[in-house]
Amino acid sequence: MKHMDKASAWNTFKKVMHYIGSYRILLILSVLTACGAVVLSLYAPILFGDAIDCMITAGNVDFALIGRILIQILIVVCGSGILTWSMSLINNRMTYHVVQDIRIDAIQRVQNLPLSYLDTHSTGDLESRMIADVDQLSDGLLLGFSQLFSGIVTIFVTLIFMLARSWQITLLVTALTPLSFFVAKFIASHSYELFHQQSKIRGEETALAEEMITGQHAVRAFGYEDRASERFRMINDSLEECGWKAVFVSSLTNPSTRCINSLIYALVALIGAGLITVGSLTVGGLSVLLSYASQYMKPFNDISAVISELQNALACAARVFDLIEANPESKDSAFDLETENGSITAEGVSFSYLPERPLLNKISFSAKAGKRIAIVGPTGCGKTTLINLLMRFYDVSAGVIQADDRDIRTISRHSLRKRYGMVLQDTWLKSGTIRENIAFGRPDASEEEIVSAAKQSHSWEFIRRMPKGLDTEVSEDSLSQGQKQLLCIARVMLSVPSVLILDEATSSIDTRTELQVQDAFDRLMKGRTSFVVAHRLSTIRSADEILVMKDGNIIERGNHDELLKKNGFYHDLYESQFARAD
Repeated sequence: MKHMDKASAWNTFKKVMHYIGSYRILLILSVLTACGAVVLSLYAPILFGDAIDCMITAGNVDFALIGRILIQILIVVCGSGILTWSMSLINNRMTYHVVQDIRIDAIQRVQNLPLSYLDTHSTGDLESRMIADVDQLSDGLLLGFSQLFSGIVTIFVTLIFMLARSWQITLLVTALTPLSFFVAKFIASHSYELFHQQSKIRGEETALAEEMITGQHAVRAFGYEDRASERFRMINDSLEECGWKAVFVSSLTNPSTRCINSLIYALVALIGAGLITVGSLTVGGLSVLLSYASQYMKPFNDISAVISELQNALACAARVFDLIEANPESKDSAFDLETENGSITAEGVSFSYLPERPLLNKISFSAKAGKRIAIVGPTGCGKTTLINLLMRFYDVSAGVIQADDRDIRTISRHSLRKRYGMVLQDTWLKSGTIRENIAFGRPDASEEEIVSAAKQSHSWEFIRRMPKGLDTEVSEDSLSQGQKQLLCIARVMLSVPSVLILDEATSSIDTRTELQVQDAFDRLMKGRTSFVVAHRLSTIRSADEILVMKDGNIIERGNHDELLKKNGFYHDLYESQFARAD
């Protein structure tokens, strides 16, 4: 398992480096400024050592030389500060570019994922990956760029400067260095899995919070508050426990390496004092070596902290890359429909969301151009699934669906869906103005066309009462369900599609408005192929053909009068709705 964790972390690191590689110029500049800042900062102790050696005995001090050295120290320190500041700017720019690219790839992949993936992954978890996990990656990269490069450079440059002063002490320091590496590596190998688990639990918590907040009306209506709080508390407790373990394990790195570094510092002081007594080292030289021993060990402390942060960042990055690398929809065709007469046929169509649970079984029908097809049946019989197949939100498991005598799998999805106008029972509005929501499918529509569509859908009455009319900002929660459905109807009426799909399109509208909207739909459906999914059979009496579905099969078909004469399943449905009224 540990081997797999290491392999996973390494693969994730390579993927991150692939994104960083797009900004190799900034990366090179970051390394160069880090090298320059480190070299200057490490040259300062040499100047301080020379200044100390200018103070030989009481009354024997070369103040002129010390003054020149102090000026050099000031120049070196200022130069190091400027380079460090430049490195921070470069690292910030590079990090935010990388994070921007990752988020763009993530949202683009979401747009290309099959609906089967989105149906099996909660919205909150996907949001957590694209926002919270990428933020964690950003923090890790910033810390890594800021301290990792300069730390590594500090280690090598310090060794070179130390070697120029004393090979004995340099050998001692390098011999004890692997202890810090061993400790840091041992702890890091145990913290990665904990951080990965922490990121996963955080996604579950975000998903639950999003679910409970979105459904707050239902939560309160059914008295689910206490159980919702309890579920959140359990996940939060798991997150606390996992986070505590991850932070505890990772926090052991710094004090452990500091302990080893203090031991090395003491040995350098002890051996350096011995070298002074035999004349192999000056007091100024020892001060330089002690400063270098401290600076040489400091990067190990910094790197150990960076490694802990990088473990968390890589664990979060792994979740983001799982999303980015998820299998997209099957390859799309490049063929676009040039003519749109609106005919739709299905032959032997079968489909199942899960292989062991077939849903549609050898469905066949033919909808000629301009005909109105109604689909009825009990809940769960496959009506909406059939619509999803027509729109190619899913591909059929067997059989074929044809649009204008061409298999829809050989037509580009955009070209296919552009010919459909769809109004669902579940409404959706984007945050923006009413105008933008109505013109969602036709952003180039004129003012007159938008107003006309709003009037046809009978939404103009409430729109003109809004503070800014069409320019009023709306969101999912700012309108009633009926108002949202009217806007969705206006959206379709503006797009003027060649095929119209209505899936319980008036379910949230009052009876009087429904009759008015139904008249508008009747006018819109003239000359267009239409599919109407309805539970209220009064809305489909005028359909050219009614498909009666049950348990994934079409058990009856015909127009309203024909089906009533059969005294079959449709007759029973109709009687159950209207017998009492008659």
